[in-house]
Amino acid sequence: MAKAAPARPEVKPLDFLDIDHLLQDEERMIRDTVRKFVHDRILPGIEGWFEKGVFPKEIAPELGRLGLLGMHLHGYGTLGVSATSYGLACLELEAGDSGFRSFVSVQGSLAMFPIWKYGSEEQKREWLPRMAAGEAIGCFGLTEPDSGSDPASMRTSARRSGGDWILNGNKLWITNGGIADLAVVWARAEDGIRGFVVPRGSKGYTTRDIHQKLSLRASVTSELILEDVRLPESAALPDVTGMRGPLSCLNEARYGILWGVVGAARTCYETALEYSKTRHQFGKPIASFQLTQEKLVNMLLELNKAALVAYHLGRMKDEGRLAAQHVSFGKLNNVREALEICRSARTILAANGITLEYPVIRHINNLESVLTYEGTSEIHTLVLGEAITGIQAYR
Repeated sequence: MAKAAPARPEVKPLDFLDIDHLLQDEERMIRDTVRKFVHDRILPGIEGWFEKGVFPKEIAPELGRLGLLGMHLHGYGTLGVSATSYGLACLELEAGDSGFRSFVSVQGSLAMFPIWKYGSEEQKREWLPRMAAGEAIGCFGLTEPDSGSDPASMRTSARRSGGDWILNGNKLWITNGGIADLAVVWARAEDGIRGFVVPRGSKGYTTRDIHQKLSLRASVTSELILEDVRLPESAALPDVTGMRGPLSCLNEARYGILWGVVGAARTCYETALEYSKTRHQFGKPIASFQLTQEKLVNMLLELNKAALVAYHLGRMKDEGRLAAQHVSFGKLNNVREALEICRSARTILAANGITLEYPVIRHINNLESVLTYEGTSEIHTLVLGEAITGIQAYR
């Protein structure tokens, strides 16, 4: 009896390499849950929030109820899921808008992570459960007006005064700053760079939001102003001194970014693909023209490669094999390619691509910020250059 011919493999335009097949059941469940949340809660309002330049703070507790805040940490009310699951959540959030992935990334990787990793037990118990629930919002104070790519040159100072600390300085381009209940601020002390938990309401601590942004508009960006802010010894993170503290936090955040931008690219690719099949010129859909197909294929190639990079780095992180240089590889490649995919999608939509009726220009504008925050493409290039040559070229 002749054997039945094997089923012909399916080719999926929206998951060409069948990356879904590589995921575990829990990872798919988390991805699908976040995707539905984005569809139900973010997409209906994002055009208005982006246009008005506001972040809907009321969504923070909803993100907390889903377990998305600090979800890759363990204990203190967090989910403790795999790095890959966290990455998939970032991807789906940024498929909606970079502002929401940025909020989750800052809350979990830049504000909760340093407390979880370097904080005292008292600090952990006081802040982490409330932050995981979205009841307390955090921000990360590192960048300064004259200290961006070279954070070690920060001027913000912390000096002893009896049993207290006195902080002075300014931090700039701080996501969540204006709505944060606490800031994790990094300052130069006599013994090196130290981290401090600064609660909102501390005397001398104020914030000022940055307006007139054309990127990440559905996100709060602020300046932190510290003028003789007196903090008790218990406000200092006790278990880290030096730049390894803030840099380790940035590495956590960059990991979420290299996943997130795949979501932005996917949205623009899907939008361009559908538009090309419904938009008619010269009596036929523009998808039938060779140049349009070339654009779509190039977008497909880079999107799937970026997704595989994210997936592979996720598995490496879960196995404890992920170095900071690997994260630089992912951020440099995936942000660059995501931006190119979104720009190519804009050309397919032509004039329609610059309106908020479609998501493309919004993602392009957002990615222009993502390209340079958490380490510029130039800095990540030099990180990789040093990794392969052994020669540092920063200075």
